[in-house]
Amino acid sequence: MEKTKYQYLEESDQDLGLPQPPLELSCPEGAEVVSLPKIEQIKTQSLDLTEAINRRETCRKYRREALTIDELAYLLWCTQGVKRVTSRPVTLRTVPSAGARHAFETFLLINNVEGLQPGLYKYVALEHKLRVVNLKAGLAESIVQITGNQKFIADSAVTFIWTASIYRMKWRYGERSYRYIHLDAGHVGQNLYLAAQTVGSGVCAIAAFDDDALNDLLGLDGDEQFAVYLATVGKV
Repeated sequence: MEKTKYQYLEESDQDLGLPQPPLELSCPEGAEVVSLPKIEQIKTQSLDLTEAINRRETCRKYRREALTIDELAYLLWCTQGVKRVTSRPVTLRTVPSAGARHAFETFLLINNVEGLQPGLYKYVALEHKLRVVNLKAGLAESIVQITGNQKFIADSAVTFIWTASIYRMKWRYGERSYRYIHLDAGHVGQNLYLAAQTVGSGVCAIAAFDDDALNDLLGLDGDEQFAVYLATVGKV
């Protein structure tokens, strides 16, 4: 924390005139993608914000009922949805981010979502689509072990895994970026907690995990890209 104070910061790459990194990690050529329902076509329960805040609580027990693809698309939009891309360019999303840098990428452990094969997916926010990452068996059990045997992960309909592409933030803010991504994680997590109320679901945010093991499972280097936060979602 001390070394991320302003007096220790050097000129950022933005100040040095270096080109900014892409707004989102590119999709590998030939990757299998799944289109998601457009947000304006999705119908959800109308819920007063005060009631949603009052009802918000951590939930680790879920019914076996599946999430619909509409409900998953809605939760993705609420947590990382792109409202528009400006001329700077930056993305303006449904959550705040320092300098609109939006360093997060969203992986999903899908266990029980209608129309989707169980496995690991990644949200392509700019296109509002899912990319298939890994459909091999046993992924849920592996993540249970990585998180210190939190077995309810395997019982969730979906587990969100937010990772940081840190240079997207560091390009502007240098070492102070490591503060900002954790602030951003709080914004994203709370949006998920509140949005889940409108689709009859509960959430449990998770910060306890073996960093290196989770990064390895996701195919991340743990330096430029690394896991920050998880959250389970399931019907209650």
